[in-house]
Amino acid sequence: MSAKTPQAIRGTQDIFGAEAEAFAHVVETFERVRRLYRFRRVEMPVFEKTEVFSRAIGETTDVVSKEMYSFEDRGGESLTLRPEFTAGIARAWLTNGWQQHAPLKVATHGPLFRYERPQKGRYRQFHQLDAEIIGAAEPQADVELLAMADQLLRELGIEGVTLHLNTLGDADSREAWRAALVEHFRGVKGELSEDSQERLEKNPLRILDSKDPRDKRFVADAPKIDAFLSDEALAFFESVTSGLDAAGVKWQRAESLVRGLDYYRHTAFEFVPDEGSAAANALGSQSTVLGGGRYDGLMESLGGAPTPAVGWAAGIERLAMLVEKSGDSQIDVAVVVEDEIRLSHGIALIKFLRSKGFIAEFIANGSPKKRFDKAVKLNPKAIVNLAFERHGFRIQASKAFSIALETALAESESLWQ
Repeated sequence: MSAKTPQAIRGTQDIFGAEAEAFAHVVETFERVRRLYRFRRVEMPVFEKTEVFSRAIGETTDVVSKEMYSFEDRGGESLTLRPEFTAGIARAWLTNGWQQHAPLKVATHGPLFRYERPQKGRYRQFHQLDAEIIGAAEPQADVELLAMADQLLRELGIEGVTLHLNTLGDADSREAWRAALVEHFRGVKGELSEDSQERLEKNPLRILDSKDPRDKRFVADAPKIDAFLSDEALAFFESVTSGLDAAGVKWQRAESLVRGLDYYRHTAFEFVPDEGSAAANALGSQSTVLGGGRYDGLMESLGGAPTPAVGWAAGIERLAMLVEKSGDSQIDVAVVVEDEIRLSHGIALIKFLRSKGFIAEFIANGSPKKRFDKAVKLNPKAIVNLAFERHGFRIQASKAFSIALETALAESESLWQ
């Protein structure tokens, strides 16, 4: 590689080998689980009008103010590479008439873009899984979404992760709580961190999840949402928790878990690694594996009618770090051609075997004397050797596997008759 060779952009990655297989395993498992729950697949644009995100995510958030990749197109319109999925899906709900499908369950996955400091498991181009239920106001929608997330993590074999759950109340409960928090933190404003001082008037709930030691001592005795919950909000949360218990989803209350934007209501949740677990060692105990919440007020911020909705997202890179990594898929059959006169037979045979569902590798280049040894190094379940001096095939296979293979090979005889 010369000094003139272009380098990858900081915060991006080239995924290969075991990491790529783990990445693919996460996506394949997600696709299988979302079909079990009958979530419809959607594909969303990679870029939207900037206002879709600035209005949905909030002008005061770090994502909008510091992290978005925005640019003007040739027509002078401001566009932004998507930093998340929910805002685009909400826009699609409003512009495509998806209300006719309510309640709508949708799922997607793909790349997102944020200009932030690259670190372990976090990139400027990263990938997420996303699941949303739109148009369902009942607590059962939250339960189903969380049961789906729990099943996904279990089927990926990810252990040592716990669902942290909180309620933000309904609109009135949240507003009363917000006012109490502002009053509480104003009294100690000068002792708060700089970020929390800035958030006090704009986004006071965010102070509750601050990791700064200067804030934590004041967070401990801050007003709790439970003191402000209406009867309806309390009943909603109790329905969610009892539903999770019935579904066998383990959870724990996390009173400091919040969502800063006003359109979030009721349920907020994160799946977080347990302290000392393998997941915590891989990601850090403060890293969220999967998170989301109910955002009943989002559609109004985009100019639509009030619409209940709940959703979650999970970073594929983070999940891939937690699943058991494996190399390339094990080969079922290696077809070796030791003499060029058998080449056309080998081509026909390898195509036939693949059509029958066998993972097959074709070895017909390099030194003919070394081809069989090359096949052995691949450690396939079976080797089919085509040699000039032999009529038919020479098979080396495990007994359990050779029955299925021999059946397929018997069918393949018609290829050269």
